[in-house]
Amino acid sequence: MFMGSPDFAVPSLEAVARTCDLLLAVTQPDKPAGRGRKLMPPAVKEAALRLGVPVSQPVKVRDGTLAAQLQALTPDVIVVTAYGRILPRPILEVPRHGCINVHASLLPRWRGAAPIQRAVLAGDRETGVAIMQMEEGLDTGPVFREARTLIAPEETSGELFLRLATLGGDLLAAFLAEYPDVPPPTPQDPALATLAPILRKEEGLVDWTWSVEHVVNHVRGMDPWPAAVTGREGTPVKLYRAGPSPLPRPEGAAPGEVLTVDRSGLHVACGEGVVRVAEVQAAGAKRMPAQAYAAGKPFKKGEGFTAPPRGETE
Repeated sequence: MFMGSPDFAVPSLEAVARTCDLLLAVTQPDKPAGRGRKLMPPAVKEAALRLGVPVSQPVKVRDGTLAAQLQALTPDVIVVTAYGRILPRPILEVPRHGCINVHASLLPRWRGAAPIQRAVLAGDRETGVAIMQMEEGLDTGPVFREARTLIAPEETSGELFLRLATLGGDLLAAFLAEYPDVPPPTPQDPALATLAPILRKEEGLVDWTWSVEHVVNHVRGMDPWPAAVTGREGTPVKLYRAGPSPLPRPEGAAPGEVLTVDRSGLHVACGEGVVRVAEVQAAGAKRMPAQAYAAGKPFKKGEGFTAPPRGETE
């Protein structure tokens, strides 16, 4: 059986379908999305239906109903990838060979819901995917195997998301071809554990007193959601595609001050150094090259970005 919900889980679902007799795909209920609040199915549901796999979408996982449904199918193993809920012991104990999880980090670093974004925000140079034996703790189970990959200097969370989803599917397919005849998993070292809580929209706010490296990592890590956000004349502006600027920081430049604009973007003073922002999105407008934005609304000498009004981060 397979349990997962977002786009990230689809390559893992497809790997299970290629290598196993897939009895059931369990995913989250359809949820309202967009301005019309139309009910939209999870990506795993759409993929499972294309593959001809039965789908279950339980509202609750702890009332015993799902455990009984799974038990009736007598699965050998349950594969979980980004399902979105902590599984209780009655479900973990259903399959003969246990539940295994595909997690988007090199455990025990970045346990939790947002390992990809937290790795980029922290400026990690390397990450990967891990396959672990599930237990009741939050991503605390022993690890069977992992696949490593470098994070490019200006790679965004969204771009890394796509790469790790594919990497996870490939690793899982190779693992399932051998499972359960694999070496025993290696326990994690809890002393090395870090947590990756889900992102909150207010975390997108940029503090221009940060260093260039901090601002660049912030813009990368918040892309695509919730996006790095600053303010101009009391309205929010989203920032994308940041990198270090080759320009020196002038003496007396205020953090957030736009020093110059060229084809590569806006060059903005930070607490230390200068950052280049290549793309922006003003409130109510489309994402565009920063030079085009500045051409439509030029920056006066000494003008810069400030924090948007409290609560206005979109």
